Amino acid sequence: MTQPAVRPALPAQRLAGVASSPVRDLLALIDRPEVISFAGGLPAPELFDLDGVRAAFDRALSGPAARRNLQYAPTEGNLALRTLVAARMTARGLPTTAADLLVTTGSQQALTLIAAALLDPGDVVAVEEPTYLAALQCFQLAGCRIVTVPSDQDGVDPDALEAVIATERPKLLYLVPTFANPTGRTLGLDRRATVAALAARHGMWVVEDDPYGELRYRGAPVPALAAQPGAEEHVLHLGSFSKIAAPGLRLGWVRTPASLRSALTVAKQAADLHTSTIDQAAAAEWLAATDLDTHLAGLRDAYRARRDAMMAAIPATAPAGSTWTDPDGGMFAWLRLPGGIDTATLLPAALAADVAFVPGAPFYAGRPDTATMRLSFTTHTPAEIAAGMGRLATVLRTPAA
Repeated sequence: MTQPAVRPALPAQRLAGVASSPVRDLLALIDRPEVISFAGGLPAPELFDLDGVRAAFDRALSGPAARRNLQYAPTEGNLALRTLVAARMTARGLPTTAADLLVTTGSQQALTLIAAALLDPGDVVAVEEPTYLAALQCFQLAGCRIVTVPSDQDGVDPDALEAVIATERPKLLYLVPTFANPTGRTLGLDRRATVAALAARHGMWVVEDDPYGELRYRGAPVPALAAQPGAEEHVLHLGSFSKIAAPGLRLGWVRTPASLRSALTVAKQAADLHTSTIDQAAAAEWLAATDLDTHLAGLRDAYRARRDAMMAAIPATAPAGSTWTDPDGGMFAWLRLPGGIDTATLLPAALAADVAFVPGAPFYAGRPDTATMRLSFTTHTPAEIAAGMGRLATVLRTPAA
Protein backbone atom coordinates (compact mmCIF):
# COMPACT_ATOMS: atom_id res chain seq x y z
CA MET A 1 0.00 0.00 0.00
CA THR A 2 1.45 3.36 -1.02
CA GLN A 3 1.95 5.72 1.86
CA PRO A 4 0.74 9.31 1.34
CA ALA A 5 3.52 11.78 0.68
CA VAL A 6 4.50 13.97 3.58
CA ARG A 7 4.90 17.60 2.73
CA PRO A 8 8.26 19.14 3.64
CA ALA A 9 8.37 21.87 6.25
CA LEU A 10 7.46 25.39 5.18
CA PRO A 11 10.15 28.11 5.10
CA ALA A 12 11.53 29.25 8.44
CA GLN A 13 9.25 31.35 10.60
CA ARG A 14 11.80 34.19 10.65
CA LEU A 15 10.98 34.85 6.97
CA ALA A 16 7.32 35.48 7.76
CA GLY A 17 7.77 39.18 8.53
CA VAL A 18 10.26 39.93 5.73
CA ALA A 19 8.64 41.37 2.61
CA SER A 20 10.12 41.09 -0.86
CA SER A 21 11.93 44.19 -2.06
CA PRO A 22 9.60 46.29 -4.23
CA VAL A 23 12.64 47.65 -6.07
CA ARG A 24 13.74 44.14 -7.10
CA ASP A 25 10.17 43.29 -8.06
CA LEU A 26 9.86 46.50 -10.10
CA LEU A 27 13.08 45.81 -12.01
CA ALA A 28 11.52 42.61 -13.33
CA LEU A 29 8.32 44.46 -14.29
CA ILE A 30 9.96 47.29 -16.20
CA ASP A 31 12.49 45.39 -18.26
CA ARG A 32 11.31 47.10 -21.44
CA PRO A 33 13.52 49.48 -23.42
CA GLU A 34 10.74 52.04 -23.80
CA VAL A 35 10.40 52.51 -20.02
CA ILE A 36 12.28 55.41 -18.46
CA SER A 37 12.81 54.12 -14.95
CA PHE A 38 13.56 56.28 -11.94
CA ALA A 39 12.98 53.23 -9.74
CA GLY A 40 16.23 51.31 -9.34
CA GLY A 41 19.28 52.86 -7.70
CA LEU A 42 21.44 51.75 -10.60
CA PRO A 43 24.76 53.27 -11.71
CA ALA A 44 24.92 54.22 -15.38
CA PRO A 45 26.41 51.22 -17.23
CA GLU A 46 27.88 53.37 -19.99
CA LEU A 47 30.12 54.94 -17.34
CA PHE A 48 31.64 51.64 -16.22
CA ASP A 49 35.37 51.42 -16.96
CA LEU A 50 34.88 48.32 -19.07
CA ASP A 51 38.32 48.40 -20.69
CA GLY A 52 40.06 49.01 -17.39
CA VAL A 53 38.19 46.23 -15.59
CA ARG A 54 38.79 43.81 -18.48
CA ALA A 55 42.52 44.60 -18.38
CA ALA A 56 42.54 44.18 -14.59
CA PHE A 57 41.07 40.68 -14.87
CA ASP A 58 43.63 39.86 -17.56
CA ARG A 59 46.48 40.91 -15.25
CA ALA A 60 44.96 38.97 -12.35
CA LEU A 61 44.88 35.86 -14.53
CA SER A 62 48.43 36.32 -15.84
CA GLY A 63 51.86 35.91 -14.26
CA PRO A 64 52.93 34.00 -11.15
CA ALA A 65 49.88 34.93 -9.05
CA ALA A 66 47.31 33.77 -11.62
CA ARG A 67 46.66 30.32 -10.16
CA ARG A 68 46.66 31.67 -6.61
CA ASN A 69 43.95 34.09 -7.68
CA LEU A 70 41.74 31.12 -8.51
CA GLN A 71 42.37 29.40 -5.15
CA TYR A 72 40.70 29.62 -1.75
CA ALA A 73 41.82 32.74 0.09
CA PRO A 74 41.89 34.29 3.59
CA THR A 75 38.51 35.23 5.01
CA GLU A 76 39.63 38.79 5.75
CA GLY A 77 40.22 39.46 2.07
CA ASN A 78 42.96 40.23 -0.42
CA LEU A 79 45.72 42.13 1.39
CA ALA A 80 46.63 44.29 -1.60
CA LEU A 81 42.99 45.29 -2.04
CA ARG A 82 42.53 46.09 1.64
CA THR A 83 45.74 48.14 1.63
CA LEU A 84 44.58 50.20 -1.34
CA VAL A 85 41.11 50.75 0.11
CA ALA A 86 42.60 51.70 3.49
CA ALA A 87 44.87 54.27 1.84
CA ARG A 88 41.89 55.77 0.02
CA MET A 89 39.85 56.00 3.22
CA THR A 90 42.77 57.56 5.09
CA ALA A 91 43.17 60.18 2.36
CA ARG A 92 39.46 61.02 2.77
CA GLY A 93 39.96 61.75 6.48
CA LEU A 94 39.22 58.37 8.08
CA PRO A 95 42.55 56.86 9.22
CA THR A 96 42.42 53.19 8.29
CA THR A 97 44.81 50.26 7.94
CA ALA A 98 44.37 47.01 6.03
CA ALA A 99 43.88 45.21 9.36
CA ASP A 100 40.81 47.39 10.06
CA LEU A 101 38.99 46.03 7.00
CA LEU A 102 37.02 42.90 6.18
CA VAL A 103 36.16 42.42 2.50
CA THR A 104 32.53 41.42 1.95
CA THR A 105 30.42 40.26 -0.97
CA GLY A 106 28.92 43.68 -1.45
CA SER A 107 28.25 45.99 1.47
CA GLN A 108 24.84 44.31 1.78
CA GLN A 109 26.63 41.22 3.11
CA ALA A 110 28.37 43.40 5.68
CA LEU A 111 24.95 44.20 7.14
CA THR A 112 24.11 40.51 7.34
CA LEU A 113 27.43 39.73 9.04
CA ILE A 114 26.97 42.55 11.54
CA ALA A 115 23.50 41.25 12.37
CA ALA A 116 24.89 37.74 12.83
CA ALA A 117 27.78 38.91 15.00
CA LEU A 118 26.01 41.52 17.13
CA LEU A 119 22.26 40.95 17.25
CA ASP A 120 20.11 38.33 18.93
CA PRO A 121 16.39 37.85 18.25
CA GLY A 122 14.47 40.51 20.13
CA ASP A 123 17.32 43.03 20.20
CA VAL A 124 16.31 46.59 19.41
CA VAL A 125 17.68 48.30 16.29
CA ALA A 126 17.07 52.01 15.71
CA VAL A 127 16.79 53.36 12.17
CA GLU A 128 16.24 56.76 10.67
CA GLU A 129 12.76 57.15 9.17
CA PRO A 130 12.65 56.56 6.21
CA THR A 131 15.64 54.32 5.57
CA TYR A 132 17.23 51.84 3.17
CA LEU A 133 14.71 49.06 2.74
CA ALA A 134 17.24 46.20 2.37
CA ALA A 135 18.61 47.11 5.80
CA LEU A 136 15.09 46.72 7.17
CA GLN A 137 14.92 43.29 5.54
CA CYS A 138 18.23 42.32 7.13
CA PHE A 139 17.24 43.34 10.65
CA GLN A 140 13.79 41.77 10.29
CA LEU A 141 15.39 38.51 9.20
CA ALA A 142 17.60 38.63 12.30
CA GLY A 143 14.46 38.77 14.44
CA CYS A 144 15.15 42.26 15.77
CA ARG A 145 12.62 44.81 16.92
CA ILE A 146 13.03 47.93 14.81
CA VAL A 147 12.31 51.35 16.29
CA THR A 148 12.32 54.54 14.26
CA VAL A 149 13.94 57.92 14.80
CA PRO A 150 12.39 60.99 13.14
CA SER A 151 14.46 62.94 10.64
CA ASP A 152 14.26 66.28 8.90
CA GLN A 153 16.01 68.00 6.01
CA ASP A 154 19.34 67.69 7.86
CA GLY A 155 19.06 63.98 8.60
CA VAL A 156 18.34 62.14 11.81
CA ASP A 157 17.17 64.38 14.68
CA PRO A 158 19.68 64.06 17.57
CA ASP A 159 17.14 65.09 20.22
CA ALA A 160 14.70 62.48 18.94
CA LEU A 161 17.52 59.93 18.90
CA GLU A 162 18.38 60.67 22.52
CA ALA A 163 14.73 60.18 23.47
CA VAL A 164 14.61 56.85 21.62
CA ILE A 165 17.79 55.72 23.35
CA ALA A 166 16.30 56.60 26.73
CA THR A 167 13.05 54.73 26.15
CA GLU A 168 14.01 51.84 23.85
CA ARG A 169 17.69 51.12 24.66
CA PRO A 170 18.66 50.13 21.09
CA LYS A 171 21.71 47.91 20.74
CA LEU A 172 22.48 49.32 17.30
CA LEU A 173 21.69 52.41 15.23
CA TYR A 174 21.72 52.14 11.44
CA LEU A 175 22.29 55.26 9.33
CA VAL A 176 23.10 56.25 5.75
CA PRO A 177 24.37 59.70 6.78
CA THR A 178 25.74 60.88 3.42
CA PHE A 179 23.28 61.25 0.51
CA ALA A 180 20.87 58.87 2.19
CA ASN A 181 18.88 56.20 0.47
CA PRO A 182 16.01 57.00 -0.09
CA THR A 183 15.95 60.74 0.68
CA GLY A 184 19.31 62.03 -0.56
CA ARG A 185 19.80 63.95 2.71
CA THR A 186 23.15 64.43 4.42
CA LEU A 187 23.71 64.49 8.16
CA GLY A 188 25.60 67.66 9.12
CA LEU A 189 28.90 67.70 10.99
CA ASP A 190 27.44 68.92 14.29
CA ARG A 191 24.83 66.19 14.24
CA ARG A 192 27.48 63.57 13.41
CA ALA A 193 29.46 64.63 16.45
CA THR A 194 26.33 64.42 18.61
CA VAL A 195 25.45 60.93 17.31
CA ALA A 196 28.99 59.70 17.99
CA ALA A 197 28.89 61.17 21.51
CA LEU A 198 25.52 59.52 22.20
CA ALA A 199 26.84 56.17 21.01
CA ALA A 200 29.87 56.44 23.29
CA ARG A 201 27.79 57.58 26.26
CA HIS A 202 25.24 54.80 25.97
CA GLY A 203 27.42 51.96 24.66
CA MET A 204 25.46 51.73 21.42
CA TRP A 205 26.82 50.37 18.14
CA VAL A 206 26.37 52.55 15.04
CA VAL A 207 26.49 51.29 11.46
CA GLU A 208 27.50 54.02 9.01
CA ASP A 209 26.53 52.80 5.54
CA ASP A 210 28.46 54.90 3.01
CA PRO A 211 28.07 53.68 -0.58
CA TYR A 212 27.52 57.19 -2.02
CA GLY A 213 30.02 59.36 -0.15
CA GLU A 214 32.36 59.97 -3.10
CA LEU A 215 29.49 61.00 -5.40
CA ARG A 216 29.31 64.63 -4.28
CA TYR A 217 28.22 67.21 -6.88
CA ARG A 218 28.37 70.41 -4.84
CA GLY A 219 29.60 71.62 -1.48
CA ALA A 220 32.46 70.47 0.71
CA PRO A 221 32.81 66.86 1.91
CA VAL A 222 31.65 66.13 5.47
CA PRO A 223 33.98 63.95 7.58
CA ALA A 224 32.72 60.43 8.15
CA LEU A 225 30.70 59.63 11.23
CA ALA A 226 33.38 57.04 12.05
CA ALA A 227 35.96 59.86 12.14
CA GLN A 228 34.17 61.78 14.91
CA PRO A 229 35.62 61.88 18.45
CA GLY A 230 34.30 58.97 20.47
CA ALA A 231 33.42 56.90 17.40
CA GLU A 232 36.51 54.69 17.46
CA GLU A 233 34.99 51.80 19.43
CA HIS A 234 31.37 52.25 18.43
CA VAL A 235 31.03 52.93 14.69
CA LEU A 236 31.27 50.35 11.91
CA HIS A 237 31.81 51.99 8.51
CA LEU A 238 30.59 50.24 5.35
CA GLY A 239 31.92 50.94 1.86
CA SER A 240 31.34 49.52 -1.61
CA PHE A 241 32.70 49.31 -5.15
CA SER A 242 29.16 49.16 -6.52
CA LYS A 243 28.73 52.89 -7.11
CA ILE A 244 32.32 53.86 -7.97
CA ALA A 245 33.34 50.84 -10.10
CA ALA A 246 30.64 48.27 -10.93
CA PRO A 247 27.94 46.57 -8.85
CA GLY A 248 28.47 43.28 -10.68
CA LEU A 249 31.78 42.85 -8.87
CA ARG A 250 29.81 42.43 -5.61
CA LEU A 251 32.65 43.87 -3.54
CA GLY A 252 32.31 45.85 -0.34
CA TRP A 253 34.03 46.19 2.98
CA VAL A 254 33.44 46.94 6.62
CA ARG A 255 35.82 49.00 8.75
CA THR A 256 35.39 47.66 12.23
CA PRO A 257 36.68 48.32 15.75
CA ALA A 258 39.27 45.77 16.88
CA SER A 259 36.86 44.32 19.44
CA LEU A 260 34.56 43.07 16.66
CA ARG A 261 37.03 41.77 14.08
CA SER A 262 37.15 38.20 15.30
CA ALA A 263 33.36 37.88 15.56
CA LEU A 264 32.79 39.34 12.09
CA THR A 265 35.47 37.08 10.61
CA VAL A 266 33.80 34.00 12.10
CA ALA A 267 30.43 35.17 10.76
CA LYS A 268 32.01 35.64 7.32
CA GLN A 269 33.57 32.17 7.43
CA ALA A 270 30.20 30.66 8.24
CA ALA A 271 28.53 32.60 5.43
CA ASP A 272 30.82 31.92 2.45
CA LEU A 273 34.42 31.33 3.64
CA HIS A 274 35.58 34.38 1.68
CA THR A 275 34.56 36.72 -1.11
CA SER A 276 35.52 35.74 -4.66
CA THR A 277 39.32 35.54 -4.89
CA ILE A 278 39.54 36.49 -8.55
CA ASP A 279 37.17 39.44 -8.21
CA GLN A 280 39.19 40.80 -5.30
CA ALA A 281 42.46 40.36 -7.21
CA ALA A 282 41.02 42.11 -10.27
CA ALA A 283 39.67 44.94 -8.13
CA ALA A 284 43.13 45.39 -6.59
CA GLU A 285 44.67 45.49 -10.06
CA TRP A 286 42.06 48.01 -11.21
CA LEU A 287 42.61 50.28 -8.21
CA ALA A 288 46.38 50.14 -8.57
CA ALA A 289 46.28 51.03 -12.27
CA THR A 290 43.39 53.52 -12.32
CA ASP A 291 43.51 57.23 -11.60
CA LEU A 292 40.48 56.96 -9.33
CA ASP A 293 40.18 60.71 -8.83
CA THR A 294 39.88 61.21 -12.60
CA HIS A 295 37.40 58.34 -12.89
CA LEU A 296 35.29 59.75 -10.08
CA ALA A 297 35.43 63.24 -11.59
CA GLY A 298 33.88 61.80 -14.75
CA LEU A 299 31.13 60.10 -12.75
CA ARG A 300 30.41 63.28 -10.82
CA ASP A 301 30.23 65.40 -13.97
CA ALA A 302 27.77 63.01 -15.59
CA TYR A 303 25.63 62.50 -12.51
CA ARG A 304 25.63 66.20 -11.63
CA ALA A 305 24.08 67.00 -15.01
CA ARG A 306 21.46 64.28 -14.43
CA ARG A 307 20.69 65.49 -10.92
CA ASP A 308 20.33 69.04 -12.27
CA ALA A 309 17.98 67.83 -15.01
CA MET A 310 15.71 66.16 -12.48
CA MET A 311 15.74 69.15 -10.14
CA ALA A 312 14.89 71.44 -13.05
CA ALA A 313 11.98 69.21 -14.07
CA ILE A 314 10.39 68.54 -10.67
CA PRO A 315 8.52 71.87 -10.30
CA ALA A 316 6.61 71.20 -13.53
CA THR A 317 6.19 67.50 -12.72
CA ALA A 318 4.80 67.55 -9.19
CA PRO A 319 1.42 69.09 -8.33
CA ALA A 320 1.21 72.30 -6.32
CA GLY A 321 1.92 71.75 -2.65
CA SER A 322 4.52 69.03 -3.24
CA THR A 323 7.89 69.06 -1.47
CA TRP A 324 11.14 67.39 -2.45
CA THR A 325 14.77 67.06 -1.46
CA ASP A 326 17.56 68.76 -3.39
CA PRO A 327 20.52 66.41 -2.79
CA ASP A 328 24.15 67.51 -2.86
CA GLY A 329 25.19 64.10 -4.16
CA GLY A 330 24.32 60.44 -4.36
CA MET A 331 21.60 58.94 -6.53
CA PHE A 332 18.18 59.88 -5.17
CA ALA A 333 15.59 62.58 -4.73
CA TRP A 334 12.60 62.17 -2.39
CA LEU A 335 9.25 63.60 -3.48
CA ARG A 336 6.17 64.07 -1.30
CA LEU A 337 2.81 64.81 -2.90
CA PRO A 338 0.18 66.94 -1.14
CA GLY A 339 -2.79 65.42 0.64
CA GLY A 340 -3.40 61.81 1.52
CA ILE A 341 -2.57 60.20 -1.80
CA ASP A 342 -0.98 56.75 -1.79
CA THR A 343 1.71 56.84 -4.48
CA ALA A 344 1.46 53.06 -4.89
CA THR A 345 -1.95 53.63 -6.48
CA LEU A 346 -0.32 55.85 -9.11
CA LEU A 347 2.27 53.27 -10.15
CA PRO A 348 0.07 51.33 -12.63
CA ALA A 349 -0.72 54.54 -14.51
CA ALA A 350 2.96 55.47 -14.50
CA LEU A 351 3.96 52.08 -15.90
CA ALA A 352 1.27 52.45 -18.56
CA ALA A 353 2.93 55.78 -19.45
CA ASP A 354 6.32 54.02 -19.68
CA VAL A 355 7.83 55.64 -16.61
CA ALA A 356 8.58 54.15 -13.18
CA PHE A 357 9.30 55.23 -9.61
CA VAL A 358 9.39 53.52 -6.21
CA PRO A 359 6.50 54.27 -3.83
CA GLY A 360 7.80 55.50 -0.49
CA ALA A 361 5.93 53.23 1.94
CA PRO A 362 8.40 50.29 1.95
CA PHE A 363 11.18 52.57 3.24
CA TYR A 364 9.33 53.01 6.55
CA ALA A 365 9.64 50.60 9.48
CA GLY A 366 6.82 52.36 11.31
CA ARG A 367 3.67 53.99 9.99
CA PRO A 368 4.50 54.96 6.40
CA ASP A 369 4.01 58.27 4.70
CA THR A 370 2.27 56.90 1.62
CA ALA A 371 2.38 60.24 -0.21
CA THR A 372 6.11 59.84 -0.83
CA MET A 373 8.18 58.38 -3.66
CA ARG A 374 11.84 57.82 -4.47
CA LEU A 375 13.29 58.99 -7.78
CA SER A 376 16.73 57.92 -8.97
CA PHE A 377 18.47 60.19 -11.47
CA THR A 378 21.71 58.32 -12.29
CA THR A 379 20.64 55.79 -14.92
CA HIS A 380 19.41 58.12 -17.68
CA THR A 381 20.79 61.05 -19.65
CA PRO A 382 19.48 64.58 -18.99
CA ALA A 383 17.35 64.40 -22.15
CA GLU A 384 15.85 61.07 -21.10
CA ILE A 385 15.21 62.42 -17.61
CA ALA A 386 13.36 65.41 -19.06
CA ALA A 387 11.23 63.07 -21.19
CA GLY A 388 10.56 60.73 -18.27
CA MET A 389 9.57 63.54 -15.96
CA GLY A 390 7.20 64.77 -18.63
CA ARG A 391 5.55 61.35 -18.66
CA LEU A 392 5.40 61.34 -14.87
CA ALA A 393 3.78 64.78 -14.88
CA THR A 394 0.84 63.43 -16.86
CA VAL A 395 0.26 60.90 -14.06
CA LEU A 396 0.85 63.15 -11.05
CA ARG A 397 -1.09 66.14 -12.40
CA THR A 398 -4.23 64.38 -13.58
CA PRO A 399 -7.40 65.16 -11.62
CA ALA A 400 -7.43 61.63 -10.19
CA ALA A 401 -3.96 62.22 -8.70
